[in-house]
Amino acid sequence: MREDVILVDENDLQIGQMEKLEAHQKGELHRAFSIFIFNNKNELLLQRRAKNKYHSGGLWTNTCCSHPRLGETNLAAANRRLKEEMGMECALNPVFSFLYKASFNDGLTEHELDHVFFGYSEGLPNLNTDEADDYRYVTLAALQKEIDEKPEAFTKWLQICLPKVSDYYNNR
Repeated sequence: MREDVILVDENDLQIGQMEKLEAHQKGELHRAFSIFIFNNKNELLLQRRAKNKYHSGGLWTNTCCSHPRLGETNLAAANRRLKEEMGMECALNPVFSFLYKASFNDGLTEHELDHVFFGYSEGLPNLNTDEADDYRYVTLAALQKEIDEKPEAFTKWLQICLPKVSDYYNNR
């Protein structure tokens, strides 16, 4: 099934659509979202991307991330993908958005206007193994230390947005 992404300008105004892989091959700016689920111990739920993902397979990243479909709000898309990938449901709150561009060794480029959501849950995930093959909880400080010591084990977008996530989380 063809999966399109929503092409946007730097102000998040929709300017078109494109097949997802093509958008990543061409480095086209498109809309995305990232979810960060915390528990009552102030730990972040990480997932390890399934090894068969078209990029960044086998790397640790935030709880869930993806792209909204045409006609779908960012919040509706975030709720849908959290359930599809992690088998979880919880209230999600938008906290900020950021623009980033990162290239990968396989020639693909992530160029996204990424909307970040926070959520809180004590539930454990029920992983969709086509999307994620492991999970764990970690404090933000411990995660930053791990990234500093072994950045190749983590997705580029997590490394880019973690300082802002930490600032928002610690000043809430």
